[in-house]
Amino acid sequence: MMHLSSYRHSYHLVDASPWPIFASASAFIFAVGLISSLKGNAYLLLVGLTSLALVTYGWFRDITRESLSGKHTTKVQSGLMLGMILFLMSEVMVFFSMFWGFFHASLAPTVELGGVWPPIGITSVDPWSIPLLGSIFLLGSGATCTAAHNAMVTGNKDVAFGGMVATVLLGAAFLVLQFNEYRLSEFTIADSVFGTTFFMTTGLHGAHVMIGVAFLFAMTIRLYRDHFTTAHHLGLEFSLWYWHFVDVMWLMVFLSFYWWGS
Repeated sequence: MMHLSSYRHSYHLVDASPWPIFASASAFIFAVGLISSLKGNAYLLLVGLTSLALVTYGWFRDITRESLSGKHTTKVQSGLMLGMILFLMSEVMVFFSMFWGFFHASLAPTVELGGVWPPIGITSVDPWSIPLLGSIFLLGSGATCTAAHNAMVTGNKDVAFGGMVATVLLGAAFLVLQFNEYRLSEFTIADSVFGTTFFMTTGLHGAHVMIGVAFLFAMTIRLYRDHFTTAHHLGLEFSLWYWHFVDVMWLMVFLSFYWWGS
C-alpha cells in the first residue's frame, strides 16, 4: 500500500526537463559557429545564438512556474542558494586560471617577447579612456542593483523596478563600450601571449556581462509582473549575486590587464 500513500515533504522532485540536453546542443552549435564565423561564415553562429536564447527563455519560464506554484519551499531555497554559491566559486576558479596565465607571462617576460611587458611592438589600450568609462558604468550598476535589492526588501516596488532598469541599461552601455574598444584596438588575439590573455580574459568577462544583463532583464520583467515578495525573491537575489561577482571581477581585470599590464 506504500505506493498508494500520499506523503508531504519540503523537497522538490524535479520533473523531467528537455532543457539540459537542448542547452548542451545549443552551446556546441554556438561554439562551432563561433569558430566558423572567424572564417567568414556566421550562419551556425546565428543558429547557436537563437537556440540558446530559446532554451534560456524556456528554462526561465519553467523555473518561474515552479516558484509561483509553491514548489520552492524553504528547504528548496536553501539548496538553490548552495548551488548558486558553488556555481560562483567555480566561476572564480575559471577566472583564476586566466589571471594565472596573465601573470605567468607578464611577471617574467621571455626573450621572444623582448624581455618586457607589454611586448615590443604592441601598443596597449589606454586604461584612462574607454576602459575607465566602462568601469564607471559597471561599478555604478553595482550601486543601482544594491539599491534595487534594498528597496525590494522594504517593499518599495517602484524604486526596486527603477534600480533594476538602471542596472540593465548600465550593463548594456558597458557592452557597447567594450565592443568599441575591441574595434579600435591596435592589437589582436593573435599578437603573442599579450593579445591572447587580454582578449580571452576580457572576452570571457564580456560574455558574463551579456549573461548577467539577460538575467537581470528577466528578473526585471518578473518584478514588474509582481512575481516577488519581500520575503521570497530568490531569483532577483541570484541575479544580483551574479552581477556583483561580475563587478568585482571587472575591478580585478581593470587593475591587472589595463592599468598594471599597460
